[in-house]
Amino acid sequence: MSATVEALSGRLVEAERRYVERNPESRRLHERRAESMPGGNTRTVIHQPPFPLTIVRGEGARLTDADARVYVDFLGEFTAGLYGHSHPVIAEAIRGALADGIVLGGPNRHEIDLAEAIRARFPSIELIRFCNSGTEANLLALSLARAATGRPAVLAFEGGYHGSMLSFASAAGTPVNAPFPFLVAPYNDAETATRQVAEHAHELAAVIVEPLQGAGGVIPGEEDFLHALRESTREHGVVLVLDEVMTSRLSTGGLQEVLGLAPDLTTFGKYVGGGLAFGAFGGRADLLGLFDPTRVDALPHAGTFNNAVLTMAAGAAGLTQVYTESEVERLNGLGDRLRERLNAFAGAHGLDVVATGYGSMVGLHFTRGPVRRISDIPPAPERRALLHLHMLEEGYWYGRRGFVALSIPHGEEEVDGFAEAVERFLLPS
Repeated sequence: MSATVEALSGRLVEAERRYVERNPESRRLHERRAESMPGGNTRTVIHQPPFPLTIVRGEGARLTDADARVYVDFLGEFTAGLYGHSHPVIAEAIRGALADGIVLGGPNRHEIDLAEAIRARFPSIELIRFCNSGTEANLLALSLARAATGRPAVLAFEGGYHGSMLSFASAAGTPVNAPFPFLVAPYNDAETATRQVAEHAHELAAVIVEPLQGAGGVIPGEEDFLHALRESTREHGVVLVLDEVMTSRLSTGGLQEVLGLAPDLTTFGKYVGGGLAFGAFGGRADLLGLFDPTRVDALPHAGTFNNAVLTMAAGAAGLTQVYTESEVERLNGLGDRLRERLNAFAGAHGLDVVATGYGSMVGLHFTRGPVRRISDIPPAPERRALLHLHMLEEGYWYGRRGFVALSIPHGEEEVDGFAEAVERFLLPS
């Protein structure tokens, strides 16, 4: 073990000791959860050693844990918490829907408002269907592409994450991925991707891609790469599925608007439901029309909570009253401010640190870059853990893998405070 690695390990042991001492109630609750759930967990991404904190309250951009410690929330529920934890417009929409009854067993007026709001923002969405998560949205979009084309295979990208059963941190995927035949290509490599599309067009139903990889490191897709995918899929009759589950927040019309990209299908999730469980997939009318139940040959698509009234009401209120063009610009500007400040600091001090992303989504990595794909990111687990534990001590909450998503309650003061806390870790006095 090198002296540097040994020193990092020693610092981590000490940081974890302080963490355990500060959070006895979270530890007790974690141990209690472990009696009923494997490892005390029902959502892998929020586990962290030695145990995760238990959050008991959220208000605005702040969280309170079981030991009464308060954190400024820079995780933003992995982009789903765009509106913060108590936005009055969202809360009022939920209360109004709640007063009229929760599970109605039929179409409701709120789903019309939400469908129309999404179609108004995304010109590529001719028709849309709702579901309950981004995972469902992507599974349904790919299943629709397979049914429409009569072909079985899907091309995805290394580092891509399209839900718990469509994860490609490596080309091998995961053992719980959906049993589709997958091809996996490097992200931001137009030549390889277009060659794969051409060579496998006879068996390829769809290409699925994030215009910015979220879980894969908050890595923007390059314009040439994404447009090459659009051209090659169109040429070979392959359905292009653009996963905007995270990135639809990055402009009023998502990253497809910024890029001038018109996919065949787009998938949504996260914040679009106002912070409640939500998913949706939409696009070309000839594809979505296959779900029209008035057709004799209609594809089935059920789901008890697809049009859940609270979600529909919260989502419609958020898109039509809260997340306006000016608010999108303000929040993206704050994300740019954070990213530019951290990169300038790292450059000035010759540090192996880079902040990636676009607008209100930021990724933190222990490398000088450039970062074009997941293979450009060194693992650095001890440094990531140390930074995360340091930030918790400083009162900031974000994703240990280096994931940051700003939310509407944030202002310059919170962003500058977060940056200062990172800088103190990188260059202690």
